[in-house]
Amino acid sequence: MIQGGIPKAEHPVSEAWRMFQRNTAAMFGLVLLGFLVLITLIGPLVYSVDPFEIVWAPLTPPGQEATAPLGTDYLGRDILAGLIHGGVATLAVGLAAAFITVTIGLTVGALAGFYLGLVDDILMRVTEFFQVLPALMFAMVLVTLFSSSLTVVAIAIGLVSWPPTARLARAEFLRIRNLEYVSAARSVGAKNPRIIWRVILPNALPPLIVSATLTIGTAILFEAGLSFLGLSDPNTYSWGYMIGSGRDNILDAWWAVTLPGGMIFITVLAVSLIGDGLNDAFNPKLRER
Repeated sequence: MIQGGIPKAEHPVSEAWRMFQRNTAAMFGLVLLGFLVLITLIGPLVYSVDPFEIVWAPLTPPGQEATAPLGTDYLGRDILAGLIHGGVATLAVGLAAAFITVTIGLTVGALAGFYLGLVDDILMRVTEFFQVLPALMFAMVLVTLFSSSLTVVAIAIGLVSWPPTARLARAEFLRIRNLEYVSAARSVGAKNPRIIWRVILPNALPPLIVSATLTIGTAILFEAGLSFLGLSDPNTYSWGYMIGSGRDNILDAWWAVTLPGGMIFITVLAVSLIGDGLNDAFNPKLRER
């Protein structure tokens, strides 16, 4: 855009969105994820069957009974109702775990990358300690010690997933902390907290946004893994819970495990496509690809 004979610079967010729109795979992922979110929000209003209600004979295959079009599980509960209602809990766990991961990782990485020295050494040793722990086993221990509620599951996933985000945040802060505009902020008397959160952080956000997006998919897979091992909340319906409850009958009732597994696969695929699209949109080196 030209204004007064001088090209007007496009806002970075607008430019990133324009580049994102040009990525067919990323837009497909966005539409797919939007469709899944719409199903989980509007679906219960249209199909109001209680997922815990026994509607027909156990292990009824899909298409054999109009009361349960996608079949029933080992107790006779409606699979379609479970898919619709279970998406809310699954997506909520993914978002909550991603928020915890980014909050811890960003705080640790920002402080380590900005202050360096002793602060950096201590925080990086803590990060390395958590990074070498087997993530799934650590999450299993936390859920077993406290409870299997979705809140504890989300917290456990967040606590085992933050080290890569911390390292990424640290690298970005190390790259930016000595640039000219940061030095200019120091020269006018800006305090360290303002420089960290108001000057450096906005310019370090693009790769962190991509990381946060991909963390949602990882958290959903973690929840499914814990549920498969029987460590999910039995009072809350989720896609992971459906897989866990149907694992003993997987050979006799494939639909009870395959259908919720397919929903998890589609969701993680959509999130991954969006994450790749954001990476291309925010990375200047990839914009001409």
